[in-house]
Amino acid sequence: MTQRTLEGAQPGGRPRARAIDRVNLLLVSSLGLGYSPFASGTSGTLGGVAIALALKLWLCPRYGWSFGVAAAVAAAAILVLGVALGPWAEGWYRVKDPKPFVLDEVMGYLVALLRMPGRDAAGVLHEGPGWSDGPNWKELVVAFLAFRVFDVLKPWPARRLEYLPRGWGIMLDDLVAALYALAVVWVLRDYLHWH
Repeated sequence: MTQRTLEGAQPGGRPRARAIDRVNLLLVSSLGLGYSPFASGTSGTLGGVAIALALKLWLCPRYGWSFGVAAAVAAAAILVLGVALGPWAEGWYRVKDPKPFVLDEVMGYLVALLRMPGRDAAGVLHEGPGWSDGPNWKELVVAFLAFRVFDVLKPWPARRLEYLPRGWGIMLDDLVAALYALAVVWVLRDYLHWH
């Protein structure tokens, strides 16, 4: 989204950052990734990569979690956090959908990696190969590339959703881009037998 100055925003300095503002700045920028001088959205997506790798390599195996469920819970939590912090971020940066705000990219990457259980020959739903293990390196790369492409292109209805007010507009356009990327990952995984 092209940054637009919010209506009624006053020029000039902002108040001194309080402790809660500093915490919010770290959260919305994914620990500073959103401040990258080049392609902040792409850099911010690396926060999602870090979470996906932590789930795949450490948390899911250690605690016996299903990667698909863990990624869905993490994405949902980040969606709620992003919607909640959206109004604060727009007020702080004084623009709609500020560039340093990259929680939407973190969430989007996790959504692009969601996994579904398979069905056996009898049609019984079960956790098929790779369901609990998480994505392989091909899926990680394809999800990253596909999500970045769809996030830039903003296919319908993503571009319309970015005009929703406050945090909803910031987060939901990336959710749509992530669903398109998820479809690409699923099709390629099944077509090329990446299980």
